[in-house]
Amino acid sequence: MQLGMVGLGRMGSNMTRRLMRGGHTMVVSDLSADAVKGLVGEGAVASASLDDLVGKLTAPRVAWIMVPSGDATEKTVQALLANMQADDTIIDGGNSYFKDDVRRSKICAAKGVHYIDVGTSGGVWGLERGYCMMIGGPKEAVLRLDPIFETLAPGRGDIPRTPGREKMTGTAAGTAEDGYIHCGPSGSGHFVKMVHNGIEYGLMQAYAEGFDIFKNATSKDLPEDIRYDLNLPDIAEVWRRGSVVSSWLLDLTAMALAENPTLAEYSGFVQDSGEGRWTIQAALEEAVPAEVLTAALYTRFRSRQDHTFAEKMLSAMRQKFGGHVEPKPH
Repeated sequence: MQLGMVGLGRMGSNMTRRLMRGGHTMVVSDLSADAVKGLVGEGAVASASLDDLVGKLTAPRVAWIMVPSGDATEKTVQALLANMQADDTIIDGGNSYFKDDVRRSKICAAKGVHYIDVGTSGGVWGLERGYCMMIGGPKEAVLRLDPIFETLAPGRGDIPRTPGREKMTGTAAGTAEDGYIHCGPSGSGHFVKMVHNGIEYGLMQAYAEGFDIFKNATSKDLPEDIRYDLNLPDIAEVWRRGSVVSSWLLDLTAMALAENPTLAEYSGFVQDSGEGRWTIQAALEEAVPAEVLTAALYTRFRSRQDHTFAEKMLSAMRQKFGGHVEPKPH
């Protein structure tokens, strides 16, 4: 199939490469002329602008957007829509807020243009491993683009089948085992990806806190006979092999610790990309308790401060009621 790719960052460029390897024709656009030139050298067709990109696509046109969520995505959708016709398709594969998808889909539908939201997971490893995709939008439009999704997805690979899956046939079997699913109507793809990222925050926080406990097992505040000088790279490695807490996140943790057990090159300043906040907001709207995910998000906020005013308040109160003096910094 032919596809336009708008945004050639780490994700967009590698998705373009994977699609070209799968035999698809790619028309590319990016604010960086060098990014466009690089992919043209690998077989893509260059476009000088969004208008030019739409002009080089054959009807029914399909344009996939991989730009930052928010204003950049909004402007890109509007610019593409201005030049598209009925039965064309716009795909947002970034990390947009699902309620924005619902709104945009209605705007596109008024012109007869299909709008599909694709929550995409795979990061910088996606070129080789493939991309896990959670798709929202009109069923017919999604089915028509199945060759695109199938090429981007990891496929079944050597992952053992979940017991019971072998009994599913036809529609019930779906494409989940291939690494992509149609979640439902507009917004549902990004909604599932949003919660996916919220869960990711919690999993990462659990690993981080556990290894922090290991690191501080040598504390002089502990009795000498229960101080342990533990090998963190080895613990991460052994957990990868047969442990119930094994995961790809643990694989990446083991890799980082093998490179440098002290992680000295990292500052500990942890950003959040928005999905964690939106997940908590959804939990509030649904009155669903989400203590772990909320705590993980707040810890990311905390990582960006030396000390909060609240912590200073705690220290002051402890000093006033109990005479507790703050320890001097090491």
